[in-house]
Amino acid sequence: MSAAAVGVSHLVQSTRAGAEYGFALIWAVLLANLFKYPFLEYGPRYAIATKESMIEGYKKLGNWAFWVFVVFTLGTMFTVQAAVTIVTASLAAELTGIALNPLLWSAIVLAICISILLAGQYSALDSAIKTIMVILTISTIIAIGVAIFKTDTMVATIEAPSIWNVAGVSFLIALMGWMPIPIDAAAWHSLWSLERTKQTGKSPSLKDGLFDFNIGYIGAGLLAVGFLSLGALVMFGSGETFAANGGSFAQQLVSMYTNTLGDWAYLIIIICAFTTMFSTTLTVTDAYPRVSRQIISVIKPSFNASSKSNYRTLIIIISLVSLFALYITGSQFVFMVDLATTLSFLTAPIIAFINYRLVMSKDFPADFKPPMWLRVLSWSGILFLTGFALLYIYWTFAI
Repeated sequence: MSAAAVGVSHLVQSTRAGAEYGFALIWAVLLANLFKYPFLEYGPRYAIATKESMIEGYKKLGNWAFWVFVVFTLGTMFTVQAAVTIVTASLAAELTGIALNPLLWSAIVLAICISILLAGQYSALDSAIKTIMVILTISTIIAIGVAIFKTDTMVATIEAPSIWNVAGVSFLIALMGWMPIPIDAAAWHSLWSLERTKQTGKSPSLKDGLFDFNIGYIGAGLLAVGFLSLGALVMFGSGETFAANGGSFAQQLVSMYTNTLGDWAYLIIIICAFTTMFSTTLTVTDAYPRVSRQIISVIKPSFNASSKSNYRTLIIIISLVSLFALYITGSQFVFMVDLATTLSFLTAPIIAFINYRLVMSKDFPADFKPPMWLRVLSWSGILFLTGFALLYIYWTFAI
């Protein structure tokens, strides 16, 4: 899940936040990570406690919970898939130097992801991405350190533009929408946890499962602050803004590193950035067919949720529809990213409430229920997410 999290929300949205608003939005990154924490933590908690997915749990909680999740999933899956794919495609074009149509590059990226997943080779990439993530993290830390010493003190005193207008609030919601990942990912995580248990033949303890989750979650949060800082130190006040075109954005992203580390770092950074986004696309490409397969099996018990042929069919259908979404929008990079992240944020309060109800239901084992501090944080998170969703609606439609 961490590999999926460190993608669009970090490379694109956090960097844009720093470039356009300096450090003025660091509070939004920190609070989004804090208040989403309980609802994402409930994914592994539920799977370990019940040995079933959250999707099955939604059905037990009530038809209302299950169908809300289904509608929200159908309403966001294609834009989410399209958004992560177009970012990866832009980085692929920058890496290879091959200037193809963005839609064609997106199709190539998805075709490679599908081939890897159908061949069952995800475990190899899963191991490799850990090394890549470490390299990207170290490079980011070094780049931030160098940028601090290079930053013009006059630039550092420039006042950030106001966030409290229609454009500012729209970007704020888009920034927090996937920070660090959509709350829907809790259900994905529960499915991945169950699959991991099948592969290893060993069911982890709650302590071990949450320890792994916390390491990844905290690391993803800190890296988001790092990307925002890099955008603020390198681009804020420079007069340069990020391009709406995917290819130009990829060039600007890599330039932030090479301008601070030196041109020698170009190849390392572009490979790391591409691989990081590719892992995000791969995990999303895997997640939605799994989720869809589980949803169908709950609706129609005779449907085999473990069938490889059903997985194969769904992965192709979802990918084709996502490409069609890119075709309709003309592969508009920033538009697709902002649309997907905004939709995710607007649905977050309801999914958060459902996840909380699930782990507090009478059917959930008492020994696995969240402690009091996590319950308090859950209600605080629901209020936070609801408040900002209403704020967005007010600024968008009432002003």
